[in-house]
Amino acid sequence: MTRDVTIAAAAYPLDWFDDFAGYRAKAARWVADAAGQGADLLVFPEYGAMELASLGGAAIAADLEGALSEVARHRPRMDALFADLAAQHGVHILGPSGPVFTGNRPVNRATLFGPHGVIGHQDKQIMTRFEREDWDVVPGADGLAVFDTALGRLGIIICYDSEFPLLGRALAEAGVEILLAPSCTETLAGFTRVRVGSMARALENQCAVVHAPLVGQAGWCVGVEENTGRASIYGPPDRGWPAEGILAEGAMDTPGWVMARVSRDLVAETRADGGVLNLAHWPEQTARLAAPITVVTAV
Repeated sequence: MTRDVTIAAAAYPLDWFDDFAGYRAKAARWVADAAGQGADLLVFPEYGAMELASLGGAAIAADLEGALSEVARHRPRMDALFADLAAQHGVHILGPSGPVFTGNRPVNRATLFGPHGVIGHQDKQIMTRFEREDWDVVPGADGLAVFDTALGRLGIIICYDSEFPLLGRALAEAGVEILLAPSCTETLAGFTRVRVGSMARALENQCAVVHAPLVGQAGWCVGVEENTGRASIYGPPDRGWPAEGILAEGAMDTPGWVMARVSRDLVAETRADGGVLNLAHWPEQTARLAAPITVVTAV
């Protein structure tokens, strides 16, 4: 397995397409750009697939159910495209997530591709209020997945999932060294929640976390009209890592790739002998919580 991994996180804008050839050309440009800069692992954002709603026309793209169904209809072609691009460039790609109907309602699915084809997928586990109350997108039924790859052991925490520590913790306990956190957030507050959550997961699990957001305006596509964020790659603020825990970050709301090189040997070293040992000391919380909580009332 490769011990050092060059990672590219996308700050990705949604575009209108009149045909799938236009989408194919955009995806090819983005992948070629990152691969040409030496990226081994490319991470696209949550709901990056929603631009495929444009293929159904303006009325479909503006209708919630219509947009979800249209994007899902094109999913097989999108997956085949990213599988081809991963093989062509010899890279691993976390494709843009989007709706996939596994029953009456869609899940939010991100698929991981390698040079030899589809490796697997991760469905979002915890739905935001918007997904629950407006989109009626449902959690994936299969739980969390761990991906053993030539780049190391990867895990995926899609947007809101990054804000819940036990999900990242379970993946870290399963040996994950790099967590991928694609996101889609309308506001600065939403972006900040995912950023803080991702940085916290890097801290407590002593690993790298890759944050790839949607950015920019797409007023024609229902649900993703406004997107705020910056692409970043985080690590634990410990010996050998940046003191602020940020390996690389882009400018706010600016499309493009942000890249950093992550050493899996450093991840292992930090977990074994870091300045702090958050991963190893995590179980001590249980013993502390076993004691009753004391309520002290001020006079």
